[in-house]
Amino acid sequence: MVGIQRRVAIVTGGSRGIGRAAAERLAHDGQAVVIAYAGNDVEAKAAVEAIQARGGSAIAVKADVADEAAVAHLFDTAETTYGGVDVVVNAAGVMVLSPVAEIALDALDRMHRTNIRGTFVVNQQAARRVRDGGAVINFSTSVTRLALPTYAAYAASKAAVEAISLVLAKELRGRDITVNAVAPGPTATALFLDGKDEATIERMAKMNPLERLGTPADIAEVVSFLAGPARWINGQTLYANGGAA
Repeated sequence: MVGIQRRVAIVTGGSRGIGRAAAERLAHDGQAVVIAYAGNDVEAKAAVEAIQARGGSAIAVKADVADEAAVAHLFDTAETTYGGVDVVVNAAGVMVLSPVAEIALDALDRMHRTNIRGTFVVNQQAARRVRDGGAVINFSTSVTRLALPTYAAYAASKAAVEAISLVLAKELRGRDITVNAVAPGPTATALFLDGKDEATIERMAKMNPLERLGTPADIAEVVSFLAGPARWINGQTLYANGGAA
C-alpha cells in the first residue's frame, strides 16, 4: 500500500512571531517545515528544536527573501531534503512607522525591499516549484483598511502584497494552487509591540469588539486553514483582526 505523500511547507520569517507560530502549527498538522530566517541563528535553532520536540520534522535555512539566489537555494534545499514544496508561507516582513512628512526614505526603501521585492521573489519561486494542489500564503496587514496614522509606508508595501497575490492566483490557473493573503490586525508580537507605550497598546487592543490583541496562534490558525482544507478560497485577502473595522 502506497502511503500518503507528506506535504512540505516553506515558512519565511519562521524563526519568530507569527512566522514561528505558523511553522509550529503546520508541523502539528503533519507537514514537514523549512524555516527561512534572516539572521538570528539562535532563534532559528530554537524554532526547529521546538518542532522536533513535539515529533515534527523541520530544518532551518538562512535566506534573505529579497535575494533571488538565496531564495532559489531555499527551495533547492526543501526539495533535496523533503522531495518537493507544497505550501509557501511568506511571513517575512519589515515595519517602520513614521508620518509621511517625516519618514526617512532609506527606511521606505528597506521596507519595500523586504515586503514587496521579497514577496515577489518568494512568489516567483513558488510559482515555478510548488506542486499541484499546493498553497501560497502571503502576509498583508489590516492597516490597509484601517488607515492608521504613521502606517502609510508600511501599508503601501502590504497593498502591493495583496496585488501580487491576486494576480498570481489567476496566473496559476489549471494547477489547483491557491494563492491568498492574510491581513492580521494588531497582534502581540515583538514587531508590533516594539516602541509602543502601554496606553497605545491598550487603545489598539480595544479597536476590535473582542477587545484584545491577536496572538500569533490566532493567525497561525488562519494559515493552517489556507494551507490545507481551504481549497475553495483563492485570490483573497483574509482579515484576521477580531472584527476591527
